Amino acid sequence: MEWTGARYADTPTVAVRRGIGASPERVWELVTDIALMPRLSDELQSVQWLGGTTAPAVGARFVGRSRHDAFGEWETTSYVVECTAPRVFAWAVSDPERPSAVWRFTLEARDDGTTDLTQWMRLGPGRSGLSFAIDRMPEKEQKIVFVRMREFERNIGATLDALKAIAEGAGER
Repeated sequence: MEWTGARYADTPTVAVRRGIGASPERVWELVTDIALMPRLSDELQSVQWLGGTTAPAVGARFVGRSRHDAFGEWETTSYVVECTAPRVFAWAVSDPERPSAVWRFTLEARDDGTTDLTQWMRLGPGRSGLSFAIDRMPEKEQKIVFVRMREFERNIGATLDALKAIAEGAGER
């Protein structure tokens, strides 16, 4: 696990990696199943493809609905910005040119047929719900960013653990 950036303008990032005892194709099937993700997350409540799309492709859009005790409920539209099976699936939140966040799954095949899976995310450079908290308490920006990035780190770890369990046959799909 690693994360960088102390201020929102730094576009802080976090990345978490797991080794998964399944092929990249199997892991790809799971990470690109956006309907699965709300079952693996406390924050993400629902996800739905838009515009008749049923599978990931660059330019495809989906709407996500989320809930957080401190931030309330919100809805965002995300745009698939990278989709190379079975290696990279990434999306930009709200505006592909100036996203409030970018999320990415990277899959690396191991020689033994298993997969290293990394989930990475970057805040900004566009404004997000966190921006409003910082606007209200600018003197606490570093603490606000730190707390949220640690939250992302924990949540990503939990998502990857759940994906690992499913891919390895120990969890529900």
